[in-house]
Amino acid sequence: MLVARTRRLDLAEDALSEAFARASDRWPTGGVPVNPAGWLYTTASRLVIGGLRAEAIHGRKVRLLAVDAGWVAPASVDELDTLDDERVALILLCCHPAVHPEARAPLALRLVVGTSTEEIARLHLVSVATMAARITRAKKKIVIAGIPLSSPVDDELRARLDGVCRTIYLAFTAGYAPARGANLLRDDLAGEAVELAAILHGLVPDAPQARALYALVLLQHARRDARVRDGNLVTLSDQDRSLWYDEELSAGMELVASLAPSEGYAEELRLQGFIACEHARASTAEDTDWSAIASHYLRLEALTGSPVVTLNRAVAVAESEGAQAGLAVLSGLDEALPHNHRLPAVRAELARRAGKIDLARASYDQALGRCTNDVERAHLLAQRNTLDQAH
Repeated sequence: MLVARTRRLDLAEDALSEAFARASDRWPTGGVPVNPAGWLYTTASRLVIGGLRAEAIHGRKVRLLAVDAGWVAPASVDELDTLDDERVALILLCCHPAVHPEARAPLALRLVVGTSTEEIARLHLVSVATMAARITRAKKKIVIAGIPLSSPVDDELRARLDGVCRTIYLAFTAGYAPARGANLLRDDLAGEAVELAAILHGLVPDAPQARALYALVLLQHARRDARVRDGNLVTLSDQDRSLWYDEELSAGMELVASLAPSEGYAEELRLQGFIACEHARASTAEDTDWSAIASHYLRLEALTGSPVVTLNRAVAVAESEGAQAGLAVLSGLDEALPHNHRLPAVRAELARRAGKIDLARASYDQALGRCTNDVERAHLLAQRNTLDQAH
Protein backbone atom coordinates (compact mmCIF):
# COMPACT_ATOMS: atom_id res chain seq x y z
CA MET A 1 0.00 0.00 0.00
CA LEU A 2 2.87 2.35 0.75
CA VAL A 3 4.45 1.68 -2.64
CA ALA A 4 1.11 2.25 -4.35
CA ARG A 5 0.71 5.60 -2.59
CA THR A 6 4.30 6.87 -2.64
CA ARG A 7 5.75 5.28 -5.78
CA ARG A 8 8.96 4.76 -3.79
CA LEU A 9 9.79 1.10 -3.28
CA ASP A 10 13.11 1.88 -1.62
CA LEU A 11 11.75 4.41 0.89
CA ALA A 12 8.53 2.50 1.57
CA GLU A 13 10.25 -0.69 2.70
CA ASP A 14 12.64 1.16 5.02
CA ALA A 15 9.82 3.30 6.41
CA LEU A 16 7.59 0.32 7.17
CA SER A 17 10.46 -1.49 8.90
CA GLU A 18 11.02 1.58 11.07
CA ALA A 19 7.28 1.83 11.81
CA PHE A 20 7.26 -1.78 13.03
CA ALA A 21 10.35 -1.10 15.14
CA ARG A 22 8.65 1.88 16.77
CA ALA A 23 5.49 -0.15 17.38
CA SER A 24 7.41 -2.96 19.08
CA ASP A 25 9.07 -0.37 21.32
CA ARG A 26 5.97 1.69 22.21
CA TRP A 27 2.96 -0.63 22.16
CA PRO A 28 4.00 -2.93 25.05
CA THR A 29 3.99 0.03 27.45
CA GLY A 30 1.69 2.57 25.78
CA GLY A 31 -0.92 0.09 24.59
CA VAL A 32 -1.96 -1.12 21.15
CA PRO A 33 -3.78 1.59 19.14
CA VAL A 34 -7.41 1.14 18.12
CA ASN A 35 -6.36 0.73 14.48
CA PRO A 36 -2.91 -0.95 14.49
CA ALA A 37 -2.68 -1.19 10.70
CA GLY A 38 -3.66 2.44 10.34
CA TRP A 39 -1.05 3.48 12.92
CA LEU A 40 1.69 1.60 11.06
CA TYR A 41 0.58 2.98 7.71
CA THR A 42 0.39 6.60 8.92
CA THR A 43 3.74 6.38 10.71
CA ALA A 44 5.44 4.87 7.68
CA SER A 45 3.84 7.46 5.36
CA ARG A 46 5.26 10.27 7.48
CA LEU A 47 8.68 8.65 7.38
CA VAL A 48 8.48 8.46 3.58
CA ILE A 49 7.64 12.18 3.48
CA GLY A 50 10.67 12.81 5.67
CA GLY A 51 12.81 10.84 3.28
CA LEU A 52 11.53 12.78 0.29
CA ARG A 53 12.17 16.09 2.07
CA ALA A 54 15.69 14.98 2.96
CA GLU A 55 16.35 14.19 -0.67
CA ALA A 56 15.10 17.60 -1.73
CA ILE A 57 17.21 19.35 0.88
CA HIS A 58 20.34 17.54 -0.26
CA GLY A 59 19.56 18.26 -3.89
CA ARG A 60 19.10 14.65 -4.94
CA LYS A 61 16.83 14.86 -7.97
CA VAL A 62 17.06 11.29 -9.22
CA ARG A 63 13.81 9.40 -8.68
CA LEU A 64 14.27 5.70 -8.22
CA LEU A 65 10.61 5.10 -9.07
CA ALA A 66 8.43 7.47 -11.04
CA VAL A 67 6.46 9.67 -8.64
CA ASP A 68 3.20 11.18 -9.81
CA ALA A 69 3.34 14.97 -9.82
CA GLY A 70 1.55 16.48 -6.86
CA TRP A 71 1.54 13.37 -4.68
CA VAL A 72 0.67 14.11 -1.07
CA ALA A 73 0.36 11.91 1.97
CA PRO A 74 -3.05 10.28 2.49
CA ALA A 75 -5.28 12.45 4.63
CA SER A 76 -6.94 9.49 6.30
CA VAL A 77 -6.33 5.81 6.93
CA ASP A 78 -9.72 5.26 5.27
CA GLU A 79 -7.75 5.27 2.03
CA LEU A 80 -6.49 1.84 3.01
CA ASP A 81 -9.68 0.50 1.43
CA THR A 82 -9.26 2.18 -1.97
CA LEU A 83 -6.42 0.23 -3.50
CA ASP A 84 -8.09 -2.03 -6.06
CA ASP A 85 -6.53 -0.75 -9.28
CA GLU A 86 -3.30 0.17 -7.51
CA ARG A 87 -2.76 -3.41 -6.34
CA VAL A 88 -3.06 -4.54 -9.94
CA ALA A 89 -0.67 -1.72 -10.92
CA LEU A 90 1.83 -2.97 -8.36
CA ILE A 91 1.59 -6.51 -9.76
CA LEU A 92 2.20 -4.99 -13.20
CA LEU A 93 5.31 -3.30 -11.83
CA CYS A 94 6.63 -6.61 -10.54
CA CYS A 95 5.85 -8.31 -13.87
CA HIS A 96 7.74 -5.71 -15.92
CA PRO A 97 9.84 -7.24 -18.74
CA ALA A 98 13.00 -5.80 -17.16
CA VAL A 99 12.49 -8.05 -14.11
CA HIS A 100 13.74 -11.62 -14.55
CA PRO A 101 10.81 -13.97 -15.32
CA GLU A 102 11.63 -16.24 -12.37
CA ALA A 103 11.41 -13.29 -9.97
CA ARG A 104 8.23 -11.57 -11.17
CA ALA A 105 5.59 -13.61 -9.36
CA PRO A 106 7.70 -14.03 -6.19
CA LEU A 107 8.29 -10.28 -5.94
CA ALA A 108 4.59 -9.55 -6.43
CA LEU A 109 3.66 -12.09 -3.75
CA ARG A 110 5.98 -10.37 -1.30
CA LEU A 111 4.94 -6.78 -2.10
CA VAL A 112 1.25 -7.09 -2.93
CA VAL A 113 0.09 -10.03 -0.82
CA GLY A 114 2.72 -10.24 1.89
CA THR A 115 3.46 -13.93 1.38
CA SER A 116 6.52 -15.09 3.30
CA THR A 117 9.71 -15.92 1.42
CA GLU A 118 9.52 -19.45 2.84
CA GLU A 119 6.05 -20.02 1.40
CA ILE A 120 7.04 -18.52 -1.95
CA ALA A 121 10.08 -20.80 -2.12
CA ARG A 122 7.90 -23.83 -1.42
CA LEU A 123 5.42 -22.83 -4.12
CA HIS A 124 8.27 -22.55 -6.65
CA LEU A 125 10.02 -25.73 -5.49
CA VAL A 126 13.32 -23.99 -4.66
CA SER A 127 15.28 -23.33 -1.46
CA VAL A 128 14.50 -20.33 0.75
CA ALA A 129 17.99 -18.92 0.15
CA THR A 130 17.56 -19.13 -3.61
CA MET A 131 14.18 -17.40 -3.48
CA ALA A 132 15.41 -14.68 -1.12
CA ALA A 133 18.24 -13.90 -3.53
CA ARG A 134 15.81 -13.71 -6.47
CA ILE A 135 13.53 -11.29 -4.66
CA THR A 136 16.43 -9.10 -3.54
CA ARG A 137 17.84 -8.89 -7.07
CA ALA A 138 14.39 -8.03 -8.45
CA LYS A 139 13.93 -5.18 -5.95
CA LYS A 140 17.31 -3.75 -6.87
CA LYS A 141 16.49 -4.04 -10.56
CA ILE A 142 13.28 -2.03 -10.15
CA VAL A 143 15.04 0.69 -8.19
CA ILE A 144 18.10 0.96 -10.45
CA ALA A 145 16.11 0.81 -13.70
CA GLY A 146 13.59 3.41 -12.50
CA ILE A 147 10.64 1.26 -13.60
CA PRO A 148 7.48 3.38 -13.22
CA LEU A 149 4.42 2.44 -11.21
CA SER A 150 1.33 3.52 -13.11
CA SER A 151 -2.36 2.76 -13.32
CA PRO A 152 -3.27 -0.29 -15.42
CA VAL A 153 -3.26 0.52 -19.14
CA ASP A 154 -5.00 -1.86 -21.52
CA ASP A 155 -2.06 -2.68 -23.80
CA GLU A 156 0.41 -2.81 -20.91
CA LEU A 157 -1.88 -5.03 -18.88
CA ARG A 158 -2.49 -7.45 -21.73
CA ALA A 159 1.23 -7.71 -22.47
CA ARG A 160 1.87 -8.90 -18.92
CA LEU A 161 -1.38 -10.75 -18.35
CA ASP A 162 0.12 -14.22 -17.95
CA GLY A 163 2.46 -12.98 -15.22
CA VAL A 164 -0.32 -11.16 -13.42
CA CYS A 165 -2.58 -14.24 -13.55
CA ARG A 166 0.19 -16.54 -12.33
CA THR A 167 0.87 -14.23 -9.42
CA ILE A 168 -2.76 -14.06 -8.33
CA TYR A 169 -3.20 -17.83 -8.58
CA LEU A 170 0.00 -18.45 -6.61
CA ALA A 171 -1.32 -16.11 -3.92
CA PHE A 172 -4.54 -18.10 -3.86
CA THR A 173 -2.60 -21.37 -3.63
CA ALA A 174 -0.53 -20.01 -0.74
CA GLY A 175 -3.75 -19.27 1.12
CA TYR A 176 -4.79 -22.91 0.94
CA ALA A 177 -1.39 -24.36 1.73
CA PRO A 178 0.42 -22.39 4.46
CA ALA A 179 3.93 -23.75 4.95
CA ARG A 180 3.98 -23.50 8.74
CA GLY A 181 1.80 -22.87 11.73
CA ALA A 182 -1.44 -24.10 13.21
CA ASN A 183 -3.74 -23.03 10.38
CA LEU A 184 -4.45 -25.21 7.38
CA LEU A 185 -6.16 -22.35 5.55
CA ARG A 186 -5.68 -18.61 5.34
CA ASP A 187 -9.06 -17.39 4.17
CA ASP A 188 -7.85 -13.78 4.24
CA LEU A 189 -5.06 -14.49 1.75
CA ALA A 190 -7.17 -16.72 -0.48
CA GLY A 191 -10.07 -14.27 -0.35
CA GLU A 192 -7.80 -11.38 -1.34
CA ALA A 193 -6.60 -13.40 -4.33
CA VAL A 194 -10.21 -14.03 -5.38
CA GLU A 195 -10.86 -10.29 -5.10
CA LEU A 196 -7.82 -9.51 -7.24
CA ALA A 197 -8.97 -12.06 -9.83
CA ALA A 198 -12.38 -10.36 -9.93
CA ILE A 199 -10.75 -6.94 -10.40
CA LEU A 200 -8.55 -8.27 -13.18
CA HIS A 201 -11.50 -9.90 -14.93
CA GLY A 202 -13.35 -6.60 -14.69
CA LEU A 203 -10.44 -4.75 -16.30
CA VAL A 204 -10.07 -7.17 -19.24
CA PRO A 205 -13.29 -9.25 -19.35
CA ASP A 206 -12.57 -10.62 -22.82
CA ALA A 207 -9.11 -11.98 -21.89
CA PRO A 208 -9.28 -15.79 -21.62
CA GLN A 209 -6.60 -15.92 -18.90
CA ALA A 210 -8.48 -13.49 -16.68
CA ARG A 211 -11.82 -15.23 -17.19
CA ALA A 212 -10.37 -18.70 -16.60
CA LEU A 213 -8.50 -17.56 -13.51
CA TYR A 214 -11.57 -15.98 -11.97
CA ALA A 215 -13.61 -19.10 -12.72
CA LEU A 216 -11.01 -21.39 -11.20
CA VAL A 217 -10.56 -19.51 -7.93
CA LEU A 218 -14.34 -19.16 -7.56
CA LEU A 219 -14.81 -22.91 -7.94
CA GLN A 220 -12.05 -23.79 -5.51
CA HIS A 221 -12.82 -21.09 -2.95
CA ALA A 222 -16.46 -22.19 -2.84
CA ARG A 223 -15.37 -25.26 -0.83
CA ARG A 224 -13.58 -23.26 1.88
CA ASP A 225 -15.97 -23.90 4.80
CA ALA A 226 -15.89 -27.66 4.27
CA ARG A 227 -12.11 -28.09 4.19
CA VAL A 228 -11.60 -28.06 7.97
CA ARG A 229 -13.77 -29.46 10.75
CA ASP A 230 -13.01 -28.87 14.44
CA GLY A 231 -9.48 -27.86 13.48
CA ASN A 232 -8.88 -31.04 11.51
CA LEU A 233 -8.28 -31.45 7.78
CA VAL A 234 -11.23 -32.86 5.83
CA THR A 235 -10.35 -34.58 2.57
CA LEU A 236 -12.42 -33.85 -0.51
CA SER A 237 -14.20 -37.20 -0.37
CA ASP A 238 -15.35 -36.57 3.22
CA GLN A 239 -16.39 -32.93 2.87
CA ASP A 240 -19.93 -31.86 3.71
CA ARG A 241 -21.01 -30.59 0.30
CA SER A 242 -23.94 -28.70 1.77
CA LEU A 243 -21.31 -26.24 3.04
CA TRP A 244 -20.14 -25.47 -0.50
CA TYR A 245 -21.28 -22.10 -1.87
CA ASP A 246 -23.68 -22.93 -4.71
CA GLU A 247 -23.74 -19.41 -6.18
CA GLU A 248 -19.98 -19.35 -6.52
CA LEU A 249 -19.95 -22.83 -8.02
CA SER A 250 -22.62 -21.89 -10.56
CA ALA A 251 -20.82 -18.67 -11.50
CA GLY A 252 -17.52 -20.52 -11.90
CA MET A 253 -19.01 -23.29 -14.04
CA GLU A 254 -20.76 -20.75 -16.25
CA LEU A 255 -17.46 -18.93 -16.82
CA VAL A 256 -15.64 -22.16 -17.65
CA ALA A 257 -18.36 -23.16 -20.12
CA SER A 258 -17.85 -19.86 -21.95
CA LEU A 259 -14.14 -20.48 -22.53
CA ALA A 260 -12.99 -21.57 -25.97
CA PRO A 261 -9.88 -23.76 -26.43
CA SER A 262 -6.77 -21.62 -26.18
CA GLU A 263 -3.04 -22.02 -25.70
CA GLY A 264 -0.36 -21.28 -23.15
CA TYR A 265 -1.31 -20.29 -19.64
CA ALA A 266 -4.90 -19.53 -20.63
CA GLU A 267 -5.31 -23.18 -21.65
CA GLU A 268 -3.68 -24.38 -18.43
CA LEU A 269 -6.24 -22.44 -16.42
CA ARG A 270 -9.09 -23.67 -18.63
CA LEU A 271 -8.11 -27.30 -18.07
CA GLN A 272 -7.87 -26.73 -14.32
CA GLY A 273 -11.30 -25.15 -14.54
CA PHE A 274 -12.63 -28.33 -16.17
CA ILE A 275 -11.24 -30.38 -13.28
CA ALA A 276 -12.79 -28.07 -10.70
CA CYS A 277 -16.13 -28.30 -12.54
CA GLU A 278 -16.11 -32.10 -12.31
CA HIS A 279 -15.85 -31.83 -8.53
CA ALA A 280 -18.43 -29.03 -8.38
CA ARG A 281 -21.12 -30.90 -10.30
CA ALA A 282 -20.78 -34.13 -8.31
CA SER A 283 -23.46 -34.23 -5.61
CA THR A 284 -21.49 -36.90 -3.71
CA ALA A 285 -17.90 -38.08 -3.79
CA GLU A 286 -19.03 -41.33 -5.40
CA ASP A 287 -20.59 -39.39 -8.29
CA THR A 288 -17.26 -37.81 -9.27
CA ASP A 289 -16.15 -38.65 -12.81
CA TRP A 290 -12.54 -39.51 -12.00
CA SER A 291 -11.87 -40.82 -15.51
CA ALA A 292 -12.67 -37.38 -16.93
CA ILE A 293 -10.50 -35.73 -14.29
CA ALA A 294 -7.58 -38.05 -15.09
CA SER A 295 -7.98 -37.21 -18.77
CA HIS A 296 -7.91 -33.48 -18.05
CA TYR A 297 -4.80 -33.92 -15.92
CA LEU A 298 -3.10 -35.88 -18.70
CA ARG A 299 -3.67 -33.00 -21.12
CA LEU A 300 -2.51 -30.52 -18.49
CA GLU A 301 0.60 -32.59 -17.83
CA ALA A 302 1.45 -32.63 -21.54
CA LEU A 303 1.02 -28.86 -21.67
CA THR A 304 3.02 -27.97 -18.56
CA GLY A 305 5.38 -30.85 -17.79
CA SER A 306 4.72 -30.07 -14.12
CA PRO A 307 5.52 -32.84 -11.60
CA VAL A 308 2.78 -31.46 -9.34
CA VAL A 309 0.26 -32.07 -12.11
CA THR A 310 1.59 -35.62 -12.44
CA LEU A 311 1.11 -36.09 -8.70
CA ASN A 312 -2.50 -34.93 -8.98
CA ARG A 313 -3.06 -37.18 -11.99
CA ALA A 314 -1.86 -40.14 -9.94
CA VAL A 315 -4.67 -39.52 -7.45
CA ALA A 316 -7.25 -39.36 -10.24
CA VAL A 317 -5.89 -42.51 -11.88
CA ALA A 318 -6.00 -44.34 -8.55
CA GLU A 319 -9.65 -43.39 -8.12
CA SER A 320 -10.60 -44.49 -11.63
CA GLU A 321 -8.29 -47.47 -12.24
CA GLY A 322 -7.11 -48.60 -8.83
CA ALA A 323 -4.34 -47.88 -6.33
CA GLN A 324 -1.69 -49.88 -8.18
CA ALA A 325 -2.23 -47.84 -11.34
CA GLY A 326 -1.88 -44.66 -9.30
CA LEU A 327 1.37 -45.86 -7.76
CA ALA A 328 2.75 -46.50 -11.24
CA VAL A 329 2.12 -42.85 -12.17
CA LEU A 330 4.17 -41.75 -9.13
CA SER A 331 7.23 -43.59 -10.37
CA GLY A 332 10.10 -41.18 -11.05
CA LEU A 333 8.65 -38.16 -9.23
CA ASP A 334 11.02 -38.26 -6.24
CA GLU A 335 13.82 -36.53 -8.11
CA ALA A 336 11.48 -33.78 -9.34
CA LEU A 337 9.84 -33.26 -5.91
CA PRO A 338 12.62 -34.00 -3.40
CA HIS A 339 11.17 -31.87 -0.58
CA ASN A 340 7.45 -32.08 -1.27
CA HIS A 341 5.58 -33.80 1.57
CA ARG A 342 2.50 -34.53 -0.51
CA LEU A 343 4.32 -36.97 -2.77
CA PRO A 344 5.09 -39.46 0.04
CA ALA A 345 1.67 -38.72 1.58
CA VAL A 346 -0.09 -39.74 -1.63
CA ARG A 347 2.19 -42.76 -2.02
CA ALA A 348 1.40 -43.80 1.54
CA GLU A 349 -2.35 -43.66 0.95
CA LEU A 350 -2.18 -45.55 -2.34
CA ALA A 351 0.18 -48.15 -0.87
CA ARG A 352 -2.25 -48.67 2.02
CA ARG A 353 -5.09 -49.25 -0.43
CA ALA A 354 -2.92 -51.67 -2.42
CA GLY A 355 -2.05 -53.65 0.70
CA LYS A 356 1.63 -52.62 0.66
CA ILE A 357 1.82 -51.88 4.35
CA ASP A 358 5.60 -51.52 4.69
CA LEU A 359 5.70 -49.02 1.84
CA ALA A 360 2.75 -47.15 3.32
CA ARG A 361 4.38 -46.94 6.74
CA ALA A 362 7.72 -45.74 5.34
CA SER A 363 5.97 -43.19 3.13
CA TYR A 364 3.93 -41.76 6.00
CA ASP A 365 7.14 -41.37 8.01
CA GLN A 366 8.78 -39.58 5.07
CA ALA A 367 5.79 -37.26 4.67
CA LEU A 368 5.78 -36.45 8.40
CA GLY A 369 9.47 -35.63 8.18
CA ARG A 370 8.84 -33.10 5.42
CA CYS A 371 5.53 -31.56 6.50
CA THR A 372 5.71 -28.37 8.59
CA ASN A 373 2.01 -27.45 8.81
CA ASP A 374 0.51 -28.51 12.13
CA VAL A 375 -2.93 -29.47 10.80
CA GLU A 376 -1.55 -31.54 7.95
CA ARG A 377 0.93 -33.23 10.28
CA ALA A 378 -1.88 -34.18 12.65
CA HIS A 379 -3.84 -35.68 9.74
CA LEU A 380 -0.83 -37.65 8.49
CA LEU A 381 -0.02 -38.90 11.99
CA ALA A 382 -3.61 -40.06 12.49
CA GLN A 383 -3.45 -41.96 9.20
CA ARG A 384 -0.12 -43.48 10.23
CA ASN A 385 -1.50 -44.56 13.60
CA THR A 386 -4.58 -46.07 11.97
CA LEU A 387 -2.26 -48.13 9.77
CA ASP A 388 -0.38 -49.46 12.80
CA GLN A 389 -3.60 -50.32 14.65
CA ALA A 390 -4.99 -52.23 11.69
CA HIS A 391 -1.81 -54.23 11.16
